[in-house]
Amino acid sequence: MARGPRDDRNRDRDRDEPDLVEKLVAINRVAKVVKGGRRFGFAALVVVGDGRGKVGYGHGKAREVPEAIRKATESAKKTMVRVPLRDGRTLHHDVQGRFGAGVVVMRAAPAGTGIIAGGPTRAVFEALGVQDVVAKSTGSSNPYNMIKAAFEGLKNSNSPRMVAARRGKKVSDIVGRRDEKSEEAAA
Repeated sequence: MARGPRDDRNRDRDRDEPDLVEKLVAINRVAKVVKGGRRFGFAALVVVGDGRGKVGYGHGKAREVPEAIRKATESAKKTMVRVPLRDGRTLHHDVQGRFGAGVVVMRAAPAGTGIIAGGPTRAVFEALGVQDVVAKSTGSSNPYNMIKAAFEGLKNSNSPRMVAARRGKKVSDIVGRRDEKSEEAAA
């Protein structure tokens, strides 16, 4: 009946959590119709990230707002994904994400551009730790669909190291080709 190791794991997880960035994206009041009338509750959508390339989103529902936010935050911490960043500040390449009717196009940007994105996608980039990006959302303006579309796009982004490993080549071969093509085009 000794539960020592499990307690140690939970303590380690609690030590990692204080440096996480939590962004509340949306709170929605929901109603359940029962015999005596309506019972009101709250649904919360939260984005959590470490500011260094890991980000996740979560959804929680409860009768009180703080409890809904707590549930959403716990859910977000469980669904965190790692996104490769160039120089720790922007994406490696342009990417498009689609979920339902929501479409989000995300483009890498030069240093000093800032986060040019609206609403829910801005929260994703701030939690992720991206400093320079341009994003455009078309289609659905539903925050749930926009965040899920952004995550679909971010999951599909690759770093040159990942591409080189998949092709069995060196990183210099992958990155060098782009430079060679621009030199040939200039000549």
